[in-house]
Amino acid sequence: MSVFKAIILVILSFTAQLSFSQTTKMIVRAKAKDAKFIGTGIGGAYVIVRNNTTGEILAQGYTTGTSGDTEVIMNTPIARKTRLADDNTAKFEAQLDIREPVFVDVEVIAPFNRKAASVKATTQLWVIPGKDILGDGIILDIPGYILDIKYPSTHEVIAAKSLTHGSLRARVHLVMMCGCVINKGGIWDAEDIEVWGVLRRDGQILSEFPLEITDDDNVFEGALPLEDKGSFELLVYAFDGKTGNSGVDKVSFVIN
Repeated sequence: MSVFKAIILVILSFTAQLSFSQTTKMIVRAKAKDAKFIGTGIGGAYVIVRNNTTGEILAQGYTTGTSGDTEVIMNTPIARKTRLADDNTAKFEAQLDIREPVFVDVEVIAPFNRKAASVKATTQLWVIPGKDILGDGIILDIPGYILDIKYPSTHEVIAAKSLTHGSLRARVHLVMMCGCVINKGGIWDAEDIEVWGVLRRDGQILSEFPLEITDDDNVFEGALPLEDKGSFELLVYAFDGKTGNSGVDKVSFVIN
């Protein structure tokens, strides 16, 4: 057989393969920056796969599964092509019905159940009919923290006489985007994270104060100085200068 005929046969074979649609699998995962995968325990990430040209949604759904193996993800040097995820690690498996190569947008919103903290990450790639993308698949990095102010709560009315020495004990709950624990001396060490409160009234900053980790995992507290009655706004932020992870929450409350 001549080289020319061989080339023609290859082209015809490839054309025949593309003449009908094929179900092509693609695994998508969301991974918290400097932490583990976002799975069922934190409500999952929501994944949308779109045809870049037409905007058509080809697949969508939640990542489900565990946050992964801590030792592999956080403590083991990773060589090229080493897998981070195992069979139980959170993923969304898209089933794409395509008949020709498609350039797709992959969008991940995570953690999906925590709207105030959720982040959208996107990437793009070509998907070829019949060429599954499995294993670790497509991993999108999700930066940040989930930060919740627990006290004072939203629009809580607090009696001035309950304040101790002109201050209120503010309390927040802080976790990684995968739900991983932050504590003293742990893998995610509270000492690496700045947690500060900013007290405002009528848009003006009245004071700023630090919050420190308590004996309870993920819980930070600090003395919020208060002397006047009225309506106030409390903003709390967390920041890690080494990773760039950050998180913010804000509440309004009343002292009477």
